[in-house]
Amino acid sequence: MRAIAQTVTPTLRECGVHPLSVAPMMDRTDRHFRYFMRQIARRPLLYTEMVTSAAILHGDREKLLGFSPAEKPLALQVGGDSPKDLAICAKVAEEWGYDEINLNVGCPSSRVQSGNFGACLMAEPRRVADAIAAMQDATALPVTVKHRIGIDDRDRYEDMASFVRIVSETGCRRFTVHARKAWLQGLSPKENRNVPPLRYEDVYRLKQEFPHLIIEINGGFTTLEQVKQQLEKVDAVMIGRAAYDNPYLFAGCDREIYGEITTPPTRHQVVERMLPYIEDWTSRGGRLNSITRHILQLFAGQPGTKAWKRYLSENAHRDGAGVEVVEAALEQIPQTITVECQSPKSNRR
Repeated sequence: MRAIAQTVTPTLRECGVHPLSVAPMMDRTDRHFRYFMRQIARRPLLYTEMVTSAAILHGDREKLLGFSPAEKPLALQVGGDSPKDLAICAKVAEEWGYDEINLNVGCPSSRVQSGNFGACLMAEPRRVADAIAAMQDATALPVTVKHRIGIDDRDRYEDMASFVRIVSETGCRRFTVHARKAWLQGLSPKENRNVPPLRYEDVYRLKQEFPHLIIEINGGFTTLEQVKQQLEKVDAVMIGRAAYDNPYLFAGCDREIYGEITTPPTRHQVVERMLPYIEDWTSRGGRLNSITRHILQLFAGQPGTKAWKRYLSENAHRDGAGVEVVEAALEQIPQTITVECQSPKSNRR
């Protein structure tokens, strides 16, 4: 059996501020996707999917929280509104070896609202502050917040600034701002990622007025060139759906964003690095398609990508499918494809 590579990366305290991260995304950023992304880039901060505090307290923690050391640096994102429960989650995150715990104050889905967490908590900054304070008391990990510009009619810059001021008085230093407001009624979660206009200037202003805080901007970024431009105005950039739709855009980030002297892997090398992991997973009874669904877009925009996706889609779900399916799919791709350190520029949505 092939040996699974273990990537050793610095802790958050050793790295300081992470200038680039991959956003937490439901049904996307599970352990397989994170391991895959780590074969492309070592340094960006990765996030789990949002896990509710109730699930952590009462669910299967190995299934919910388990990860490979190769995925680090890694943050656990939680959803909840009970300071007591969230404090327990923070302690659990530290015990499991996470590098950060992040509170979701940005998800607008009706299911999340029914539990009184996510974006609706922007209307209750004191409750959020109480939760953050309790989490900080329970752990030595950085406790951070991801939130929106605003919600519904509470979307003035002054509303967001007041929220950040109140929460930051607990000692919370890192705020990730999705630069769109959220409509809690009338728009689906997908529409809330696209319909409300981007308001980058509000995030820039937040950084100017709270220079002592680490302000990260999120929303609409699709290239490393855009990331570098944003880093002139804020401390960090989070990329969401583009990381899933075109994961190879991260291939040059260790060098271009973190300043490492390194040669990015080719797409073929990324697949080859995944093979031991795939072999190990399937040998223990895991389904191949639970991994391959995350790597379909590796060759996005390249010759052979349709054949790659078709072969995996048609074969990875079959009983007994293993690493040989991925190797056969890779044969559909011309060997002439070379490393791309920077994705072409694209327009913001």
